[in-house]
Amino acid sequence: MSNLSIIDILVIVAYFLVLSGIAFWAARKEKNVSSDFFLASRDVGWLAVGASLFASNIGSEHLVGLAGTGAASGLAVGHFEWLASFILLLLGWLFVPFYLRSGVYTMPEFLERRYNPAARSYFTWVSIVGYVLTKISVTLYAGGVVMRAVTGFDFWTSAAILIVITGLYTIFGGLRAVIYTEVMQAVVLIVGSVTLMFIGLHAVGGWSGLQARVPPDFFSMWKPSNHKDFPWTGVVFGAPILGIWYWCTDQHIVQRVLAARNIEEARRGTIFAGYLKILPVFIFVLPGIIAYALYADVRGGMTDAAYPILVTRLLPIGFKGLVLAGMLAALMSSLASAFNSVSTLLTWDVYRKWRPSASEARLVFVGRVTTVILVFVGLAWIPAMKFVSSQLYIYLQSIQAYIAPPIAAVFLLGVLSPRLNGKGALAALWSGFVIGFSRLVLELARAKLPSGTFWSWLAGINFLHFAALLFLLCSAILIVVSMMTPPPATERVADLTLQTVAPSDAVKTSPRERSLQITLSVLLAAIIGALWIVFR
Repeated sequence: MSNLSIIDILVIVAYFLVLSGIAFWAARKEKNVSSDFFLASRDVGWLAVGASLFASNIGSEHLVGLAGTGAASGLAVGHFEWLASFILLLLGWLFVPFYLRSGVYTMPEFLERRYNPAARSYFTWVSIVGYVLTKISVTLYAGGVVMRAVTGFDFWTSAAILIVITGLYTIFGGLRAVIYTEVMQAVVLIVGSVTLMFIGLHAVGGWSGLQARVPPDFFSMWKPSNHKDFPWTGVVFGAPILGIWYWCTDQHIVQRVLAARNIEEARRGTIFAGYLKILPVFIFVLPGIIAYALYADVRGGMTDAAYPILVTRLLPIGFKGLVLAGMLAALMSSLASAFNSVSTLLTWDVYRKWRPSASEARLVFVGRVTTVILVFVGLAWIPAMKFVSSQLYIYLQSIQAYIAPPIAAVFLLGVLSPRLNGKGALAALWSGFVIGFSRLVLELARAKLPSGTFWSWLAGINFLHFAALLFLLCSAILIVVSMMTPPPATERVADLTLQTVAPSDAVKTSPRERSLQITLSVLLAAIIGALWIVFR
């Protein structure tokens, strides 16, 4: 760590010591039962739920991607962060009651309850493959960019150490250790990033100085409908589809609310996380713009390195260690989330289906073994990434955007209407998968496609517009096939849709609590709306 002073190193060591203490405490509290290992005994409070939702979402790829895109095109990429606040409200008000009342451990299990076992199998394997190929690998790849630039240390060695440490507390502490370490990681990440933002603003001459040094459109979030990356039509109609998939159906996110002690705690946690999602535009995107204003090499094209360049060149001794600890927190929380979520899916949706009579202790043992395997998978990725280009990673990540619309459709429409059935869900899921995969292939071969054809149009359409169109198509397939086939049995949809919730099972909330939740939700929406107006 030649770029770090002894004080910076001590700050990082202190971070690891506190992290180890929290993980050890969580591991000691764990009981050898599946509900504790996979869902922290369903006894997590709203503060931990909200902080964990935020920390598990913010990975090292956010530090590289948000700041890099901010340096390249301004605040527009922040739409995804502020839209997430609305989607988190949707998670808390619409989906959480169904998820917690059903008592499921995983999102594929909920699909089986609502539709059929085939829908569960589809979502299980799509999720597992997606996590292994993208979440773990992209987190390590982006972490490599940050670690190499900040520490001057060989990333492949440091990444191996981080994977092993993260794997250990995930293996022995389960979801409880993951969630409570994420609370601390969220604090470190926010404090470090806020520090960098204020020091950066001071260096550039304050807000007015920053505005004077960058193009005016950098502070305009609403772009024309033909904008290459962030058309307003795509932001309004396409981005929410991806948000519903990620925030309301993705196991590594929803597992946090499944661990809440009740529906009210889960909803409070989603509202709290919604407020936290206001921050990334200012603490991740804005530093990228500051780096653009301060450094010629960032303006010359090194936008992906905007965040680490700012850290290495701007921060004084001690603060660099604090911000690096925040980066490590982002990397480790993402890895821990991926490890625990894939372990839960493999144990609950694969092994338990194969061995339904497995004991509680056996399920926990399998969960730990699968986490060990995932740690070795993560280690195996390290040398492989030397031979993979960043462009391929961009295409690999886009797979998630192409599979999201059909999944969002079957979940959202599934809780709205009891008439939709398993045959319709499977038709929508597989049709969406084939079309999304076809788009990926066409995008890779775009340079060879003749211009002016349908295929070149499909390959070139903005991915947010594509997501909106694919969602509409999959929704139509789901509805049409369901209407052409027999309706699901009454007992299958009982308490799983808005129209079939028994009055006795409705969420019982005190008038004061409900009024507070509504007020905080409306206030959050108003704040986001005001920010959109300010940065229009």
